[in-house]
Amino acid sequence: MAKKNKKDSVKKDKNQTVNSEKKNSVKKNNKNKKVEIDFEEKFNQLNDKYLRLTAEYDNYRKRTLKERMELMKNAGEDILINLLPVIDNIDRAKQSIEDAKDLDSIKEGINLIHKNIVDFLSNKGISEIKAEGEVFDTDLHEAITKIPAPNNKLKGKVVDVIEKGYKMRDKIIRYAKVVVGE
Repeated sequence: MAKKNKKDSVKKDKNQTVNSEKKNSVKKNNKNKKVEIDFEEKFNQLNDKYLRLTAEYDNYRKRTLKERMELMKNAGEDILINLLPVIDNIDRAKQSIEDAKDLDSIKEGINLIHKNIVDFLSNKGISEIKAEGEVFDTDLHEAITKIPAPNNKLKGKVVDVIEKGYKMRDKIIRYAKVVVGE
C-alpha cells in the first residue's frame, strides 16, 4: 500500500504539475491575447492618427494652392484700378487735341498726363535708372552700340539713351539701352 500511495502521490504531483502548466499556459495565452489586443488597439489608433494627419496636410496643400491662384488672379487688380484715372486723362487729352487751337495747352495736358504716370509708378516703387552721362555699368545698362566719344570726358560713359531703364525698389525690371562712348 505504501507503494500504491507513493504511486498515487506521484500521479497526483504529475497531475498537479500538468494542471499547473495548463493554467500557466492559459494565463500566458490570455496575457498574449491581451497584449495582442493592446497592440492591435494601439495600431488602429496610430493608423487613424496617420490618416487624419495625411488628410489634414492634403487639405492644407489644396487650400494654399487655391489661395495662391486667387492671389495671382487678382494681383494686377490694384494696378489696373490705379491706372484708370491715367486713362481718363488720356481720353480728355485726345478730346482737347481735336478742339484745341492753342499748342501750349496741349503740351501742358501731355506733361500733366506724364506726371500722373510717373507719380503712379513711383507709388508702386518703380523708378527710372539715370543713365545719360553716367559711367557705363553692366548691372544697370545694356550697350546697344559704341561710338567715338565727342570728348575725353565721355569715354566709357553713356553718351545717349535709346530706351530708359527702370527698377522696382532694388530690382532691375528693365535695363537702360544705351550708346557708350569709346
